[in-house]
Amino acid sequence: MSVDIRRSSSRFVEQEQGRRTQHAFSFGSHYDPAWLSFGPMVCHDDHLLGSGRGFAQHPHTDLEIVTYVVSGSLEHRDSLGTRGAVGAGDLAVLTAGAGVEHSEVAAATGAARFVQVWLRPDTVGATPSYTRGTATAAQPGAGLVTVAGAGSPLAVAVEGASFAVARLGANETVTLPAASRVHTYVASGALLRSSMAEPMQAGDAYCFVDEPAHQVTAGVPTELLVWSFTA
Repeated sequence: MSVDIRRSSSRFVEQEQGRRTQHAFSFGSHYDPAWLSFGPMVCHDDHLLGSGRGFAQHPHTDLEIVTYVVSGSLEHRDSLGTRGAVGAGDLAVLTAGAGVEHSEVAAATGAARFVQVWLRPDTVGATPSYTRGTATAAQPGAGLVTVAGAGSPLAVAVEGASFAVARLGANETVTLPAASRVHTYVASGALLRSSMAEPMQAGDAYCFVDEPAHQVTAGVPTELLVWSFTA
C-alpha cells in the first residue's frame, strides 16, 4: 500500500513555439528511473497547443492512446481515414495495434489543451481502430463518471482499466475508488488539504497502489481525471 504524489512542478517540461507539454513519465531525452510507468500506463502528458499548432502525422504501434480534451478543440486525422474535431469534455481512444499514423492539431479558432495517456495493451498486433466518447454526464453532484474502459461502452484494450471524470463544485467531496492502482490527476481547480497531502493544485496527481477508497474535497470548481487498474 502506498500513496505517491506527483506535483506539477516535478513533471518534465518540453516547450517549443506554439506548444508546451508536461510529461509525468520518462519520455524522449527526459529519463527518470523512478518514473517509467504506472502499471500499464507508460505516458501521461498534458499538452497546451497554440491555434493551428500541434503534432504532424506520426506513427504508433501497440498502444492504447486515450485523449481527453480539457479546453478548445483538437483536430484529429489518421491513416484509417478518420478526420474530425474533438471538443472540450470529449475523448477519443486510438488503438494503434499493428500500426497507425495520426496527427493532432489545435483548431484554427484558438488554443487547445488536452491530456493524453498511453497504455500497454493486453494483446499486440491488434487491428487499429479509433472511437470517440464524451464526459457530458460528469457534472457537479454526479461523482465519478466512467467514460472509457471497464464499465463504459467505450472500450480500452486493457483488462480492468477504467477512466473516469469528476467535475466538482467548491467544497464538494468525491470518493476515489479502491483498486490495485489508481492515478488521480487534477486537470483544473484544487483539492483541499487532507491527511494524504497539502492542497493539490492543477497539474498535481495522486498515485495509489493497493490503497482503500479515499475521499477528496474540492476547494474551488475542480476537474479530476481518474484512471483505475484492477488487474
